[in-house]
Amino acid sequence: MTGLSGLDWGVIGIYFAALVGVVWWSSKKQDTSADYFLAGRNMGWFVIGGSLFASNIGSEHIVGLAGSGAATGMAMAHWEMHAWVMLLLGWIFVPFYYRANVFTMPEFLEKRFNSKVRWILSVVSLVAYVFTKVSVTVYAGAIVFQTLLPEMQLTLFGQVWGPFWIGAFATVILTGIYTVFGGLRAVLYTDTAQAFILLIGSFFITYFGLKALGGWGELRVVCGDRAAELALWRPMVQAGSDIPWWKNGDFPWLGIVIASPVIGIWYWCTDQYIVQRTLAAKNLTQARRGALWGAFLKVWPVMIFLVPGLIGWALHQKGVIIIPPKIIDGVTVSAIDGDQVFATMVMNMLPTGLRGLVVGGLLAALMSSLSSLFNSCASLFTVDIYEKLRPNQSEKHLVSVGRFATTIIVVLGMAWIPVMYKVAGGGLYKYLQSVQGYLAPPITAVFLLGLFWKRINAKGAMWGLISGFLLGMAKLTIQAKFSTMDPMKMAEPAFLANIGDFNFLYASGALFLISIAVVVGVSFLGPAQDEDSIKGLTYASLDKKEVRASVGKFDIGITAVTLILVVGMYLYFSFWLK
Repeated sequence: MTGLSGLDWGVIGIYFAALVGVVWWSSKKQDTSADYFLAGRNMGWFVIGGSLFASNIGSEHIVGLAGSGAATGMAMAHWEMHAWVMLLLGWIFVPFYYRANVFTMPEFLEKRFNSKVRWILSVVSLVAYVFTKVSVTVYAGAIVFQTLLPEMQLTLFGQVWGPFWIGAFATVILTGIYTVFGGLRAVLYTDTAQAFILLIGSFFITYFGLKALGGWGELRVVCGDRAAELALWRPMVQAGSDIPWWKNGDFPWLGIVIASPVIGIWYWCTDQYIVQRTLAAKNLTQARRGALWGAFLKVWPVMIFLVPGLIGWALHQKGVIIIPPKIIDGVTVSAIDGDQVFATMVMNMLPTGLRGLVVGGLLAALMSSLSSLFNSCASLFTVDIYEKLRPNQSEKHLVSVGRFATTIIVVLGMAWIPVMYKVAGGGLYKYLQSVQGYLAPPITAVFLLGLFWKRINAKGAMWGLISGFLLGMAKLTIQAKFSTMDPMKMAEPAFLANIGDFNFLYASGALFLISIAVVVGVSFLGPAQDEDSIKGLTYASLDKKEVRASVGKFDIGITAVTLILVVGMYLYFSFWLK
């Protein structure tokens, strides 16, 4: 593997010096909670869209998505073609959120329902962030350090620490520092720079990778030998297998069709981590346009992260590059470690200088999604929990609490690293999607029903969230311990083993239907909410004339282009290996 040259290190140093300058400048503009949590509500659409893209394309994408491309082909592409869901964010959800003048998604649910619903979503979101997104992002960042700097060692407290642990702790600590001091403004501006460096760098990785392989036609030929395994659409029942359809874990097409929209709407349209960027816009037009610009950028991860994974696998098969095997507890479990595909290609495919720039952008991107997460957690804790417990605090006090909350979340993320190191051995990206598949359904159900059906009341929303969350966590717990197909898990009692084997995609759909039934059923057991109290918070009461006045030709044009690109990619990759 080619190491980093002096020029590469120089480029990395200049890049991070520029980031430090942005954080220092941002830290001088943190007088109010709106400054710290929403960048003063003065951001333009270009910055918002870039931040949406970069926050999503964090380390779990850079590491996990290329690894998924190498291991399972196009299976994960369905989640990466969620640009159409981001269009829903811009056209349907943003007008509600922006006109409600809220800081957080739980705050919006309090306005639509009541404070109990706000508390439930706040607590569920914080727990989910710490134990899924923080841990996964840190783990993936550490894997990149391990690939880029395999010989790095540090002796501390009588212990020799390798590149994985140095990378994990360095990622968390450095990210925590610039999030604590810079607030959302620093996150937005650094995200925008990282988005374009990643796009440029990934384009060159694809270009040089295809050149070394022999072109797109050669990639299709090599991948054609695994056509069924790498296909975008998978059968409900695997050929020649006696596994029943509901246990088939190979991303069956029906499961994708059911679960992908549920998870996508939760993540892109209701999750604080994402939606917070649109709330920082200077007006409704900029908020919507930022979401639409982000949707256009979201079209490209299939080509710039997933396809390079396929290219990397093909290059490894032809002996052009060597991807290390995956080893867990000293045992080799697969021929290649998919998590190291992207970083290995960066180090082997790119010329000096450009390699340093992409490595700098890659490391910064690892921190960007983590910084976005830290800031969102701080916002949720400060606005939705602390301010409720101790109202009427000064703006400077709330900013201090936000910084303290970020620090605590950094510490919790560090404490979870050793556990995540063991947990993630089974597949980083699939692990993340399955957990999200259990968290998303009740939240998606409550937001959709609350926005489009004024008859839904607070008790229905509260019990829908509670029942959906408990059932999802029960499925996750059973799945971890019981299975008829995994010899490392218990096969008895049979009904628990069958629940554990139930495909997470189908389970996500079932949880969504159960959540809807609970929300609607409980709502009809009590009176409807007073219509004056929810004015502007449901589709029927939204000022549609004001919303239409905020729409421009650019919004319509970029929406049309994005939809054409999404449909085109679906059509092409549905048949590209036939």
